[in-house]
Amino acid sequence: METKLGKLLDSLHASFWFIPTLMVVLAILLSLVTINIDQRLEDDIISSLGWTYALGPSGSRAVLSAIAGSMVTVATTAFSITIVALQLASSQFGPRLLRNFMQDTGNQIVLGTFISSFVYSLLVLRTINGVEEDEFVPHVAVTCGIGMAIASIGVLIYFIHHSATSIQVDHVISSVGNELEEVIDRLFPNQTGRGTSKHRVEPLLADIPANFERETSAIQAASSNYVQAIDIEQLIQIAAAANILIQLQHRPGDFVIKGSPLVLVYPAQSAGKKLPKQVNDAFVLGSKRTDQQDVEFSVNQLVEIAVRALSPGINDPFTAIRCTDQLSAALCHLAQKEIPSTYRYDHQDQLRVIAKPVTFADVTDSAFNQIRQYGQTSVAVTIRLLEAIAVIASFTHTQADRAVLLRHANMIDHGSQTGITEELDLKDVKQRYLAAVAAIGQA
Repeated sequence: METKLGKLLDSLHASFWFIPTLMVVLAILLSLVTINIDQRLEDDIISSLGWTYALGPSGSRAVLSAIAGSMVTVATTAFSITIVALQLASSQFGPRLLRNFMQDTGNQIVLGTFISSFVYSLLVLRTINGVEEDEFVPHVAVTCGIGMAIASIGVLIYFIHHSATSIQVDHVISSVGNELEEVIDRLFPNQTGRGTSKHRVEPLLADIPANFERETSAIQAASSNYVQAIDIEQLIQIAAAANILIQLQHRPGDFVIKGSPLVLVYPAQSAGKKLPKQVNDAFVLGSKRTDQQDVEFSVNQLVEIAVRALSPGINDPFTAIRCTDQLSAALCHLAQKEIPSTYRYDHQDQLRVIAKPVTFADVTDSAFNQIRQYGQTSVAVTIRLLEAIAVIASFTHTQADRAVLLRHANMIDHGSQTGITEELDLKDVKQRYLAAVAAIGQA
């Protein structure tokens, strides 16, 4: 349930309608409250306040009509600027980066401010009555409308500044890098050597049956889509209730095809009719990858920006270097984290789920492989990759992690020999390579 709630919150956060809708509802409530106050207060009391709008029906109508008309115009302009920013982000940074712009809370609040001011003005405007026998002018409500219009001017100034800032490549890279570190902290909360995991790192020999591989049956995926999240706790409960062992065949970020094995169940004869639906319900599938449980999603966003920058049509190694810096910072952060155990036990200390977690090697491969491949002719990018490996090595705690870094350093060095022709450039690359190897050996 918590996993599906997180999926819902993520979808709402990435929508342009949720926050504006809430603000419109608040504007409707505000209009009802202020109109009710006007109906209860006498005109002389309102006039004595001094700060309220005190003109007659025609003047009030003119003010509210001007506010409503200007808010529609400004909202249209804001929508146009937002669409242009989305088009620019899609073409310059990649379509996967559109999600980051959609999740920008500032843009959502700006649009909500203009729309809610428009709705508020219309609702107050309809209550003005100019008939002498039953004249009614909601002075407090009109005053609030003027206040909202003044606040909207400030919001417009903020929006112009924010839009100009948000499409700058350094800001985009920094934002994605910060999100990546937040995802690492959320998915891997324990520091290396300080973990409090209740699951064993390695299972006991008796926990996994000897005939496990021969006596399992596959539960097939009910649909084709990306795995956005997996409710491991729900799977543990399902396995405990059926007294079975479940082995996951996919992890968040994988694409599953309808009819392909989703999990393996042991023993095979224990897979009842209800089990396939229960297991499928524990998997959250969607048309795109998200960062809810997929740490490689944000890594791929930075890699996509770097690869596009290294394309012959753009040829911008500085942007690729900036992405490499953010990726190296994230890998340094990840190297200090404890990767959760693959083996998940229930409350009776029985092995119930064998997961398929992401590893430091997986994230490092996602971060460096494509940048290395597309940037092997760029001396600056090649050097920065080797410098990044040297820095990351000082944060590693296991020999396996250092072996991953050494493998990448060797591939970068080999690629430079075929991609770089200038002898002095090759000499510089070789110096950085030797320094990286030395740093890995000393770590």
